[in-house]
Amino acid sequence: MDIDIAIVGGGPAGLNAALVLGRARRSVVLFDHNTPRNAVTKRTHGFLTRDGVSPGEIRRLAHQELKRYPSVLKQTDRVSGAKAEGNGFVLGTEKGAQFKVRKLLLATGLRESLPNVPNIGLFYGRSLFSCPYCDGWELRDKPLMVIAEGMNAFILTRLVYQWSPNLILCTNGRTNTVNAEQLRSLREMKVGFTQHRVTRLIGRDGHLKAVEFDNGSKSYRAGGFVSVNWREASTLGSELGCMLNEQGGIWTDELGRTSVRGVYAAGDNARISPAQAVIAAGDGSRAAIGINTDLVQEDGASYSSR
Repeated sequence: MDIDIAIVGGGPAGLNAALVLGRARRSVVLFDHNTPRNAVTKRTHGFLTRDGVSPGEIRRLAHQELKRYPSVLKQTDRVSGAKAEGNGFVLGTEKGAQFKVRKLLLATGLRESLPNVPNIGLFYGRSLFSCPYCDGWELRDKPLMVIAEGMNAFILTRLVYQWSPNLILCTNGRTNTVNAEQLRSLREMKVGFTQHRVTRLIGRDGHLKAVEFDNGSKSYRAGGFVSVNWREASTLGSELGCMLNEQGGIWTDELGRTSVRGVYAAGDNARISPAQAVIAAGDGSRAAIGINTDLVQEDGASYSSR
């Protein structure tokens, strides 16, 4: 084989895996087409030594560090398909290139769908977020809202309450998202609740000031959190036949191995939740160790059979 490992995805999981494998003297091709999901995010939080640094800066530093390891090759081309061949895989790209590799790591991440709220994209990543652990501190004690259209509405609201009790829950026209017992709990916490649809978000430069509902009422809010729907950013896992876990991500064992021999997964596409950069980076390191362990065993077996 020409290359030991192909890593598809240049987020924290893929980048950290490339670092660990490069340091293990493995030949790696890293496919990163520079369209990260967290590009909308201005700051990455909860990442030790990088708290508050932009995702773009973390990527820049990561690529700078990877340059120390000549066996790591970066490709900005997008992988269009992968198939098993012999004891490895052949990857094809949109530009028509082919790469033969021994192992394949899928670190393709997720894509998110936001609630159906007008102009929500103007505020998402600036004053509306999906993860309280990532951005709750910056919004602490401010008047906040939670927009959640599913059965996790109460759980997310209770979580956000940890950062600010000045809170309303909006189900954006959806009913049956909160049961009677949960509604009583919200009232005891003095958390507002509305099932009215959001008709307008008011603010400037991504900073939320108020929200209007379809009954004409208005609530002054400085920001909040939304429940998003996650989906796999790539179909490579399903095309290769990888089994899924209970969350809908790619199933892996403790070292990142999927149900398909030679295919590994790391990061958000395997874990789904919590979708945090620091956790994805750790997953990438774990999978890299799993890959190198398997290669060492395979190489040892081939030597002993000679």
